[in-house]
Amino acid sequence: MSVKSGTKKGGKPSLKTAAKKSPKKAAKKASLPAAQLMTFFREMLLIRRFEEKSGQLYGMGLIGGFCHLYIGQEAVVVGVQSALKEIDTVITAYRDHGHMLACGMDPKGVMAELTGRATGYSKGKGGSMHMFSRDKNFYGGHGIVGATAPLGTGLAFAHKYRKDGGITTCYYGDGAANQGQVYEAYNMAALWKLPVIFIIENNKYAMGTSQKRAAAGELYKRGEGYGIPGKKVDGMDVTTVYEEAQKAAAYVRDGNGPMILEFDTYRYRGHSMSDPAKYRTKEEVQSVRAESDAIEGIKTLLLEDGTYAEDDLKAVEKEIKSIVNEAAEFAQQSPEPDPSELWTDIVL
Repeated sequence: MSVKSGTKKGGKPSLKTAAKKSPKKAAKKASLPAAQLMTFFREMLLIRRFEEKSGQLYGMGLIGGFCHLYIGQEAVVVGVQSALKEIDTVITAYRDHGHMLACGMDPKGVMAELTGRATGYSKGKGGSMHMFSRDKNFYGGHGIVGATAPLGTGLAFAHKYRKDGGITTCYYGDGAANQGQVYEAYNMAALWKLPVIFIIENNKYAMGTSQKRAAAGELYKRGEGYGIPGKKVDGMDVTTVYEEAQKAAAYVRDGNGPMILEFDTYRYRGHSMSDPAKYRTKEEVQSVRAESDAIEGIKTLLLEDGTYAEDDLKAVEKEIKSIVNEAAEFAQQSPEPDPSELWTDIVL
């Protein structure tokens, strides 16, 4: 479902007009309490503002190496992670900052890691693509395309072996869905009925190639040969994501084996900060922003509900801006790792 925003003078979307044009969105407001919608709004907004700040710091030369922003895809991880339990584990690829924040990792520690500081989650040695937090059951952050599927299957095996009732959410993109190790993982997960949800974040472009040109058939159906059920979900609607994630989590937690969820989503920026994204038009990006933006959609739901007013949303935006600015300041004030750290945390 998408929210087609109206336009005020000057080209800014009008929430009131958007509300009139989104009856399906309005019909869903009664299914979730306003407080939960507000939580979704806060978490998605934190990810977006954090990523925007990360882009600024990268441009200033304060973040080195690769940096893949999650702007536009916020509804996927916020909706999925909201449906999980504390015992559950998470693993994802290199577009991972949003996943860290959705798992409850401290924005200060995440930003410090991005800038290579000793106060970062991996002591400044992992950077953007390789961050971990065992306390939050977040196991990366991986730079190898498709690697999260076999690693996530291993995490799910650990849950089953320990009989702890946990499940694994294993994220990867539409490009990674073509990698061979993904299907080896499907086979093992199905054979052993492991509690894992394979989550395909289909943002339409694997680096710079349209998914339509590179992938035959439907991605969510690729587990059928292994007996793995799959479903395609609107990844730009956080309420839909949450509801479908709840169903999938219950299915795998009950011992039925793995499931595949393919979320139709969209990244607004290039593949990484070095990507000018010339393989698509500005009009295409602007159209998605205008018609399907997840944050604007949840704003509409909140205002339609009537529990919160525009001033309440502005107060949240101000608070989130302060949190992100504090994280950036903390990172810049933190020391770089001591040279001796080159020899720590290494298994020979």
